[in-house]
Amino acid sequence: MAARNRNELYAFCRSLPAATEDVKWENDLVFSVGGKMFAAFELPAGEPLSFKADADSFEVLTQLPGVRPARYLARAHWVTVETRSTLPRAELEALLREAHRLVTAKLPKRRRLELGL
Repeated sequence: MAARNRNELYAFCRSLPAATEDVKWENDLVFSVGGKMFAAFELPAGEPLSFKADADSFEVLTQLPGVRPARYLARAHWVTVETRSTLPRAELEALLREAHRLVTAKLPKRRRLELGL
């Protein structure tokens, strides 16, 4: 069940418009759009997972048990969720979709057009 849940979240990230993936820092599966990261999963288990949030969500999320500011990226409003079971699946997907949207919105207009966004 855990591997299925992990793989389903990976597939969800892959399904987002113009999303790409690669392994960074030898141990993180990172999803990006336009070369900018929006989510990262620690390998091999796929947790903890980290993603971009807006400032308000960052404040709310980091008050929840099992969610903390992401190491090295907290200043950019990234959060780390310790396990996939910390938040309901639908909420995790909504947060990952929002992370993708936030990163996409910061891309230059020309880059967004090149990506069909």
